[in-house]
Amino acid sequence: MTDLPATTAALDIDKTRARYQTERDKRSVSDTRQRQYRDVEQGFAHMLDDPYGSAPPREPLTDEVDVLVVGSGFGGMMVAARLREAGVAKVRIVDVASDVGGTWYWNRYPGAACDVESYIYFPLLEETGYMPVERYSKAAEIRAHTKRIAERYDLYRDALFSTQVKTLDWDGGTARWTVQTDRGDVMSARFVVLTTGPLNRPKLPEIPGIDEFAGHSFHTSRWDYAYTGGSATEPLVGLGDKRVGLIGTGATSVQCVPPLAASAEHLTVFQRTPSSVDARDNSLTDPAWAASLQPGWQQRRMENFTAQFTAALPPHDDVADGWTVLARAVREKLADNPHGLDPGTLLEQADFEKMAQIRERIGRIVEDPATADALKPWFSLYCKRPCFSDLYLQAFNRPNVSLVETAGYGIDRITPGGVIVGDVEYPLDCLIFATGFETSTSYEKRSSMTISGVSGQSLNEKWADGMSTLHGMHTRGFPNLFVIGPAQAGMSPNFPHMLSEQSLHIAHIVADCAAKGIGAIEPTEEAEGNWVETIVRMAEGRRKFIEACTPGYYNNEGRATGAAARGSPFAAGPIEFVKLLRSWREVGDFAGMELDGEHARRTRETAL
Repeated sequence: MTDLPATTAALDIDKTRARYQTERDKRSVSDTRQRQYRDVEQGFAHMLDDPYGSAPPREPLTDEVDVLVVGSGFGGMMVAARLREAGVAKVRIVDVASDVGGTWYWNRYPGAACDVESYIYFPLLEETGYMPVERYSKAAEIRAHTKRIAERYDLYRDALFSTQVKTLDWDGGTARWTVQTDRGDVMSARFVVLTTGPLNRPKLPEIPGIDEFAGHSFHTSRWDYAYTGGSATEPLVGLGDKRVGLIGTGATSVQCVPPLAASAEHLTVFQRTPSSVDARDNSLTDPAWAASLQPGWQQRRMENFTAQFTAALPPHDDVADGWTVLARAVREKLADNPHGLDPGTLLEQADFEKMAQIRERIGRIVEDPATADALKPWFSLYCKRPCFSDLYLQAFNRPNVSLVETAGYGIDRITPGGVIVGDVEYPLDCLIFATGFETSTSYEKRSSMTISGVSGQSLNEKWADGMSTLHGMHTRGFPNLFVIGPAQAGMSPNFPHMLSEQSLHIAHIVADCAAKGIGAIEPTEEAEGNWVETIVRMAEGRRKFIEACTPGYYNNEGRATGAAARGSPFAAGPIEFVKLLRSWREVGDFAGMELDGEHARRTRETAL
């Protein structure tokens, strides 16, 4: 990994900042220029189908479980594993996929791999006794590890796959959730944990003519190997005579462009905003290093990585990769700071320097000057998810690869025969959408289920103006319901770290309720209101940075206000969030919680 230049002397900060603003303005929405997305169920429902498994016939279930976990990704599996460790007997995972894995069940596109170090990204390494083969593991190894977790914790025993939860209804009389699925199941659960996450429902751009394309099309999260041939690691032999178009230049595109470029007759990549792409520098795991690790090493390594993104900068960087490069630079600047600049100013300097280095690297690798300039990112490093590859930029040197720069505007139209940008139509046989997942739509929309609480109000109705929770996990009027995710909670670039902390917290609450005979638990109105106020107030401190960023899903397309602000992470930082949860558990008085259905009883009495 190349470190930063030693000085900002060669950089014109004001000029660079002005360029950032210009590039942001190109991509900003307005009353006359709204960026919209297509609901995949409107004409593209087949993109929700499971190409990797089928639903075997079975009889509907009508039983009861202690905890029902919706979703079998990292979050769902960690919650279920921690519940098993806490002695909870009947834990049922339900997932629309045919096996565990969540995002890594769906993401099987060629080149798919983790972009956070596998030693901190893989959940429960010490508990399962596994060590990843390489520093940044491929999708197949990640998927195999999810199965390893399921087997280690006996999660398959009561699981329901190829099954979608359709309704969750709270029954105040029994203090249970009634769960109905698309397979005719009508089950009862004392607790429900929603772990469907933000990265599960394919997102499509609302481009004029998107319904008209006569060629073959699919989303990267539902890769069609029957059409492309090959596999995630083998040549896509079916594309040898195909003109392929790829919409999107985010993290998925950075990984799948190289194998597409090596296989297609011609690949055309359509770009709205370039990603920052630095060196990957992957390597095999060193057996001697692995053998030297002491018990508790993964938790310590996760915490050290996450702390690199907080004001409480640790003295050492254990991971030392492209994610933590700014933290290393700030440490060096603090050690040599004759003008006494504050850490915030030093961070801004380091950010400008790093992005200049990334742009310089692009200019060295990409041979065509116009293509190189188009691929250069003009925004702060963490405005968009940083990407890493040793093959992506090089792919644009191939004669069969073209980059179509849309100047931030996007594609004008899709026709039966291709894609139009400006006055040019690009003929295509295949169109691939590397356009990510829905992250800003309502929770119920993303998860395709209706959740009704103590008064019959749906979660979607309650959250119509934005999320309202305590600690990002509990919401008033929905007892014994937990939500896993980064909104109103801790946020780390290493998502599994925060999922791990949330799963430990949930398992503690469920076990404590069982031990103390508590039938129902939900936040008080005051505690929930105070937490939302805290989230929104803290979001104000981040707004200047977020709003200056180029539009994308990080800042709700440049509109990080209102409901979007309510969905912000806990701005005091992930380490402080973890401390807050641990302190709450240690005190043990259920602070901010209403116990045993007091709210539900009062609601019924008011109705009568």
